[in-house]
Amino acid sequence: MSYSDADVAAANAALDKYRSGLDDEIGAALAVIGLSAERADKEIAIRDDMIRTAHRVGASLRQIAEAAGLGRKTVTAIVEADPHRA
Repeated sequence: MSYSDADVAAANAALDKYRSGLDDEIGAALAVIGLSAERADKEIAIRDDMIRTAHRVGASLRQIAEAAGLGRKTVTAIVEADPHRA
């Protein structure tokens, strides 16, 4: 597998964003934490979009809650939330 210079630069920039200038184990841990948080945010956004879609096409709150491993109150809040509001 080969990477372009742009790929490497983007990866370094992403790591540097969270390292806080630290090049030791703390900096590495902070980078992993930050990148993991970004990924989790993206995954949650996708999950919430799919929850709203499933509800819109007829899935019950109970079905969605069981599939997502969430409580019905949480699913209700997601379904009622405006996804375009920041």
